[in-house]
Amino acid sequence: MPNIKPISDLRNYTEVLNTISAGNPVFLTQNGRRRYVIIDIDEFEKAQSALKLMGELSKGEQSAKEKGWMDISDVETKIGVRHVERYDNPLFGRSE
Repeated sequence: MPNIKPISDLRNYTEVLNTISAGNPVFLTQNGRRRYVIIDIDEFEKAQSALKLMGELSKGEQSAKEKGWMDISDVETKIGVRHVERYDNPLFGRSE
């Protein structure tokens, strides 16, 4: 259930802040209309990271549409690594 409070409740901000937790923001209203939201800092940072990632993925997709996609061998050459098959990777063990 959403935690909705009038902004006037901030007079006792300690009580309002104590009701905030990850996944449980406090929505503040002003004159009966939604106005602000207070969220846990970890949740805020996670949302910011997700937005940044989505922006970078969008740039990559746009670049691929304009310049074409690269296959795995082109990527490996560009970054200077060789592709290791799962069965050759000691972290995965041998699959027979």
